[in-house]
Amino acid sequence: MAKAEVEVQFTFTLPIDESFLRHKTDAERKAKEAFVLELLRHGDISAGRAAKLLDISRWDLSDLMSVAGISPFAELSAADLDTEVETALKVLNNQDDEEPLCVYSVRT
Repeated sequence: MAKAEVEVQFTFTLPIDESFLRHKTDAERKAKEAFVLELLRHGDISAGRAAKLLDISRWDLSDLMSVAGISPFAELSAADLDTEVETALKVLNNQDDEEPLCVYSVRT
């Protein structure tokens, strides 16, 4: 199935009032977050893609997912979870350090 891009816009007209203008940017950001988090919740996009769309770090995305009640591990296979943990440990251990901060092993 070929993937295509779609632009989603919410448009409506309100009388110009200073109170509306003050909150416009925040409302647009929240609407975008809600839409991207719904795509993530249903497995339509990856967490990495969601973070890029929202222009935030994976760590910040984890916080948003927690608030939205989305588990970061709900749909991961054991192999995918292992890869996620290994990637996180590489970041934590900064691969240049002589002694790792964390050690991880998989029990089978």
